[in-house]
Amino acid sequence: MREVVDGVIEIPIAYVNAYAIVVDDGVVLVDTGFPGRVEKVVTSVTEMRRKIGEVHTILLTHWHPDHVGNVAELGRRSGARIVAHENDVPPISGAKFRPGSGFLRVAAAIMPAPEPVPVDETLTRDGPISVPGISAFHTPGHTAGHASFLLDRAGGVLFAGDVATGGRRGGIHRSPRFVAEDRAAESASISRLADLQFELAVFGHGRAISRDAAMRFRELAARR
Repeated sequence: MREVVDGVIEIPIAYVNAYAIVVDDGVVLVDTGFPGRVEKVVTSVTEMRRKIGEVHTILLTHWHPDHVGNVAELGRRSGARIVAHENDVPPISGAKFRPGSGFLRVAAAIMPAPEPVPVDETLTRDGPISVPGISAFHTPGHTAGHASFLLDRAGGVLFAGDVATGGRRGGIHRSPRFVAEDRAAESASISRLADLQFELAVFGHGRAISRDAAMRFRELAARR
């Protein structure tokens, strides 16, 4: 794990990143990583000199198994509230599973299926959520209910999920076409994020951007 900025910890789990945010009253997780890797998250929280019971909220960017893989067990151990956008609640809760593209159907066949979990806070609009200092934005395309989160810290830290991926030398790229449900909606979401103000951006896959991150999104939007 590494500290991206003060109180924001990147937790690599296989090929995906989860994040822990230290807030005034405990810890917030953003996504939970590849199924079966719950101990990696627990160990990372412990190395932050925090207890898993201090995790009071888990924000989910979208329903894909590599992002929600450990949410049920982490919720049990911590008692944390689960937050997700209304359009992705059905697959997260187990009410409706959508394997999506051919690639995702193959992944679902070889990856342990995440345990369904009820969602405590359903996002229906953009703006502040129950955690002070964090706002949510509906950024569909990768999935219908993909959400990105903006932390009011250090000039703004964007948790972009899989709207885009971090590249080398501070660049960003579109996520692969074959994992997007709606490529046009994804383009619109990139443009929407490009209109926000933030200095840093972190991703479900790839490297964080530590400066001028909103400008990188504007450049990506212009390339579509």
